[in-house]
Amino acid sequence: MKTQRQKPFKNEFEADVFAGLNASPKYLNSKYFYDARGDALFQQIMALPEYYLSDLEFEILQTHTHQIAELFASDGGFDLIEFGAGDGQKTKILLQFLHDRGVDFKYCPVDISNNAVETLRQSLQQTLPDLCVEPHIGTYEQALKKFGAYRERKKIILFLGSNIGNFTPEAAVTFLAQIRAQMGQRDRLFVGFDQKKHPQRILDAYHDSEGITEAFNKNLLLRINRELGANFDPDTFVFWPVYDPEDSVLKSYLLSKTAQNIRIEALDFVATFHPWESIHMENSRKFDAHAIQSLARQAGLLVSRVFADPQNNYKDYLFKKSPEDERPCR
Repeated sequence: MKTQRQKPFKNEFEADVFAGLNASPKYLNSKYFYDARGDALFQQIMALPEYYLSDLEFEILQTHTHQIAELFASDGGFDLIEFGAGDGQKTKILLQFLHDRGVDFKYCPVDISNNAVETLRQSLQQTLPDLCVEPHIGTYEQALKKFGAYRERKKIILFLGSNIGNFTPEAAVTFLAQIRAQMGQRDRLFVGFDQKKHPQRILDAYHDSEGITEAFNKNLLLRINRELGANFDPDTFVFWPVYDPEDSVLKSYLLSKTAQNIRIEALDFVATFHPWESIHMENSRKFDAHAIQSLARQAGLLVSRVFADPQNNYKDYLFKKSPEDERPCR
């Protein structure tokens, strides 16, 4: 039986945690993985040999830096807006190249993690002190409202790391359509897509032998303890990722080893767990050319260019806005 909330929530985190742990089946939103410790753990994940995604996209950006930069700067000055910027390590390849060639651009990193944005800002202050940086801390939706007003010159919107795979197909279409609505005909959207491949390689990337991905997932329980006054014991949960090749999605879960009641003081709420009950933590969808084309068509986007690693295990797509009369009926 679901609990009815009587008091208003103080913030979005409270509301989302209450909704997720009050649902059946239970879930938590993966965007909350990224507090200071979560950021540090994700840096470790990206350095793991099993986690191929970062290395492959880094390789693409290094190999095709000149071509990508020329496409970005084809109409002169522009604003470079990056959703989910994180530490910006891959993007720095482009930033350095554009900066060294005197291209007129402004970099606008967007991330929900204050720690990530501040760390990136400080890093760029050291390496590219005269680069114009306008960071934004908040959700993608909040950033869209802000940067949608940027109409004076071309916008390039980055969404790297195959973060689009964290969305359901319906939510991905909605999000990309929202971006399209804020694009002019000169603007471009650059998105990373992890490709379908052998299921074992995908599983290994999200279930590393060192247990760092497990710690990354369980860290959200510790964040709820710290910020909302809960009493989660991460050791009473099992981390369990599974890959469904039919839907091409990797799903991560935490499973309660035993029956337990978790008190969350800030919510005045008790989350009841049965033995082996799950919390759905994250989706990571994998793509092929057909799926990407379908996603783009539904969102009103056209593929402009595609960049891939030599084995086609990962691809970055450059999209442009389709004309209004070419948009599909929805």
